[in-house]
Amino acid sequence: MLQRELEGYRLLVVEDEYFVASDLMRTLEDAGAHVYGPVSDVERAMEIVGGSFTLDGAILDINLNGEMIYPAAELLASRLIPFVFVTGYDRASVPRAFADTPYLGKPFDNERLVSVVASTVRRKAVS
Repeated sequence: MLQRELEGYRLLVVEDEYFVASDLMRTLEDAGAHVYGPVSDVERAMEIVGGSFTLDGAILDINLNGEMIYPAAELLASRLIPFVFVTGYDRASVPRAFADTPYLGKPFDNERLVSVVASTVRRKAVS
């Protein structure tokens, strides 16, 4: 059982694969997070990030039905909202601008996911 390491954090999930999105949401909610989404396209992700939602972080798949997530990642970065890539893409394919972004490959381990997300959002909360 996962500890509630994400208690109270508000996280956006951007993922286009139904079963992966369901697993992500269930894992994050079990760890105490309030989850927005899942969102399955870049346009909607950008609406949420640019809107009135208060987010502590985001979990992003890189490829959403052939559309790359990078515009939303850039918007998150500009708003100082931390995020983690959870993707089937190879780490080497991530653009240099996001070289320091936490990354988990699919399939992911649920405990590792919670640990990486918690570390990422806490780092922002401390700064």
